[in-house]
Amino acid sequence: MRTDQEIKQAVRQAYGTQARRAADAAATPKAASSCCCDATATQEAAAQKAASSCCEAAATQQAASSCCGDADEGTPALADLRPGEVVLDLGSGGGGDCLRAASKVGPQGRVIGLDMTPEAVELAQRRAGELGAMNVEFRRGEIESIPLADGEVDAVLSSCVINLAPDKDAVLCEAYRVLRPGGRMVVSDIVLAGELPAPIRDSLDAWAGCVAGALLEADYLDKIRAAGFSAVEVVSRDFVPISRAPGWTLARTALADAGLPADALDRTVVNAVVRATKADAPQRA
Repeated sequence: MRTDQEIKQAVRQAYGTQARRAADAAATPKAASSCCCDATATQEAAAQKAASSCCEAAATQQAASSCCGDADEGTPALADLRPGEVVLDLGSGGGGDCLRAASKVGPQGRVIGLDMTPEAVELAQRRAGELGAMNVEFRRGEIESIPLADGEVDAVLSSCVINLAPDKDAVLCEAYRVLRPGGRMVVSDIVLAGELPAPIRDSLDAWAGCVAGALLEADYLDKIRAAGFSAVEVVSRDFVPISRAPGWTLARTALADAGLPADALDRTVVNAVVRATKADAPQRA
């Protein structure tokens, strides 16, 4: 069985490499013309471009784009974000969802992206600066220990990141802690419709590839409720055809290393979008 530190190191290395590749690609004239935004674009339009599959999937491989959710909309579209709100994105990667959220909460709102990978934080900060997104900040840190005060945010977002955390209970309890009463969480994540083969569960490539750390859907939802959330709702669920889906190189590598066919998990790995709320504080008599 892998240790927590082994898992975190494998994840950090995989996504740090992707962020560096994205940064290098963005520095070339071709990447700048195809992915980046011109100076006359509005922040909302610019955010859509910066977070498109062209940029975001290159930045974080699977997280926040090609494996979870809609690459054009992301979790911000499902969180009913309103002007003036404070939003936290767990595992913010290249910053795509943060930029989308920033356009929804407006200049009076604030968006905080948290990621443990320094390369991703640097990439996201540069993108936000290029777009003039003054209401977005990116911090380096671990989602098991969120560097925010109790009840500081109105909404917590996450795209394909909680499954990467060895201690999911800590992540969900922290998300609950930083939410204000009445706040909500929207996550797009990988869950399972069946058990994984043992070689896949123990593979660091499969951990970094959003598979080995995934839980059975019922267990995932139970952990959300155990953290204190209510009104837990699965908005959508779709099987992920790993054998042919773009962006799943690490998972396919893990399958090949285990001597398993490429389609062995095509009816096991599921992308689920889940909404939950933190109940309002009880009224005093």
